[in-house]
Amino acid sequence: MYRITKVEHLSEKNWLMNVEAPYITRSCLPGQFLIVRTGELGERIPLTICDYDREKGIVTIVFQVVGESTAKMSQLKEGDCFTDVVGPLGQPSEFVKEDIEVLKQRNYLFVCGGVGIAPVYPQVKWLAEHGVKADVIMAARSKDLIFYEQQMRSVAANVYITTDDGSYGMKGVGTDMVRKLVAEGHHYDVCVAIGPIIMMKFTSLTTKELGIPTIVSMNPIMIDGTGMCGACRVVVDGQVKFACVDGPEFDGHKVDYDLAMKRAALYRKEEAEKFERYKASLQ
Repeated sequence: MYRITKVEHLSEKNWLMNVEAPYITRSCLPGQFLIVRTGELGERIPLTICDYDREKGIVTIVFQVVGESTAKMSQLKEGDCFTDVVGPLGQPSEFVKEDIEVLKQRNYLFVCGGVGIAPVYPQVKWLAEHGVKADVIMAARSKDLIFYEQQMRSVAANVYITTDDGSYGMKGVGTDMVRKLVAEGHHYDVCVAIGPIIMMKFTSLTTKELGIPTIVSMNPIMIDGTGMCGACRVVVDGQVKFACVDGPEFDGHKVDYDLAMKRAALYRKEEAEKFERYKASLQ
């Protein structure tokens, strides 16, 4: 069993948990994910690692309540346990394998939307720990959906916030801020975009136009997390890849986003119906 040491309700649908998982924290790196399971018959849920403390053996996860399984997860309290926590899985971010002095010559821009804030934080933190500063754009529909702002500011060179409704930061979407920064003279060698597929698609279209190489994380389409189910197939530069074992990060200018969005929506109706039945059972 993997004991939960902290539970925090970040916003209406977003939750943060710290979990005792020393075997995972020994070797996990930015960009990787883990799988949690609640109950012997529980669904396997892949979640990108938000943070980790190797000394304490604690891993931090952030998830959004979107269905029955994540709704059940949100009911767990400090001291409760996950039945299984498996990881680290997937390939770490490419920059962890590169020469630090080379990284220091680059200007990084991270664009994160929604729960995509969670996987961006450990990447920016790792870069900061190695003397590489990065700018971060945090985008959400409204102010109450922004989380981890202070933690992000502690490791980023600059943090820019946009909200769709203008309730916090600049009114607009992440790509509006990308264009604004470039227009003001900011130069970026690499952009990393993580969030909803539609957000990553339009960020990639924008950065391609601006000539900024871009990396995206296709974790939104992962299910099994081990490459066996084949549900996370993604076409990159005309070749079929598996997000969970080949990724989750890929060249954002080469991903077939329209196909990925169709795959992500394949069982949305059935999932919504099951979630409604679950909520009705609680009344």
